[in-house]
Amino acid sequence: MKAAIPFYSSKHEEYLLSLDNCDNEALFIVSEYQRLPGGFWCIATMKMMKSKGDLKKAELLPFVYQCFDAASGGFSPNLLQDPSLTTTHYGVLFLSLYDSLHDKEKLDLEAVAKYVAHLQKADGSFMGDDWGEVDIRFTYYAVACLKLLDRMSLMNVDKAVEFILRCRNPDGAFGIAPGSESHAAYCFCAVAALKIMGRLEEISVDTLGVWLCKRQTLEGGFNGRPEKLPDVCYSWWVLATLYILQRDHWCNKEALKEFILKCQCEDGGISDRQGNMVDAFHTFFGTAALALMGHFNLTPVDPVFALPIDIISKTFPHAILK
Repeated sequence: MKAAIPFYSSKHEEYLLSLDNCDNEALFIVSEYQRLPGGFWCIATMKMMKSKGDLKKAELLPFVYQCFDAASGGFSPNLLQDPSLTTTHYGVLFLSLYDSLHDKEKLDLEAVAKYVAHLQKADGSFMGDDWGEVDIRFTYYAVACLKLLDRMSLMNVDKAVEFILRCRNPDGAFGIAPGSESHAAYCFCAVAALKIMGRLEEISVDTLGVWLCKRQTLEGGFNGRPEKLPDVCYSWWVLATLYILQRDHWCNKEALKEFILKCQCEDGGISDRQGNMVDAFHTFFGTAALALMGHFNLTPVDPVFALPIDIISKTFPHAILK
């Protein structure tokens, strides 16, 4: 009988805590724009693993507040960089991990909400920042952020739904923009946003569910598009979408679990595929998928917001979705 692969939680914690001591100058520089999201991935993973201690709160909380740009209301990915919708979403999530979202001396939540809302265009789409790039990811970030902040009234919901539906393809899946190739990550963005807005009835759940289940490969992991290799991050994008659609029983979750566990490094961290270099991104999404499936006594996570359910219940009770 094949021995079960363990989940190396203590090693993963050691790996994540080591990432702020990077001695590779080139790696440190090229990852500079991911400092705020990267911090969230690390701390959220440790929250799911029920790590003890303050999770570097004394060091990281001031950094997150410093990334807030009071002039615009947005968060930047690092100090002295421009704010964006993506990092504003991560800023809100990050602060919720430390139960520090409502410090009025450090943060103006009304300004944050207005920053997010002002990025919506007349056609319902959202720009990623004031430079104007548009795609469906930004719609999800905006809708999720405004729901968590209880400021949905600031956006045009009907127009946002119209934009999402224009990104839908004949196969029932969604692309990054109207006319673009169907992709699993953008299906998550579309479905999660529609769920938040209470408009899932606008799509064919079964048609999309079939397309998503076809993303499971012989290795057990999911790919993002047909004929592509599996990747641990799609363990979250696909599985969470199936959970939202209530079609998670259509995929082989045991095979998915084995795929994720094989992508672990015994020294800590999870990679995109077995044998590749580990990183915080895949460690977070791999762990989140395992938590979603209820494995290894991990803290349960919400499939829409990718946050521990206990944090949503405490900090965002208005965002609990039926």
